[in-house]
Amino acid sequence: VQLQASGGGLVQAGGSLRLSCAASGRTFSSYVVGWFRRAPGKKREWVAAVSRSGNNTHLVDSVKGRFAIARDNAKNTVYLQMNSLKPEDTAIYYCAADLPVAYPRGPYGHWGQGTQVTVSS
Repeated sequence: VQLQASGGGLVQAGGSLRLSCAASGRTFSSYVVGWFRRAPGKKREWVAAVSRSGNNTHLVDSVKGRFAIARDNAKNTVYLQMNSLKPEDTAIYYCAADLPVAYPRGPYGHWGQGTQVTVSS
């Protein structure tokens, strides 16, 4: 499966963005999908994951209540809705996919190219 992340940008603190992860291939529904981020000078961090059906999701504690992950298998796309953004959410966001054994925190074997999210104070 090939993945392409999009939707990043510059937003003020308190604002919202929706990231998309578009996948190629007819077996997308066989994969669980995760979102990760890498902030400047920090290690990559797992952020969220969604099961194959979309019925189960997991989020890192720092984004609970602000972010939501969902998927549309008919569109081969996973979304990360980010609300109430904070400057500390600034990072490059990556989506990743793998078989269910990877759920929720990985390791994941297929990665997209990343999309930059910058939150200004």
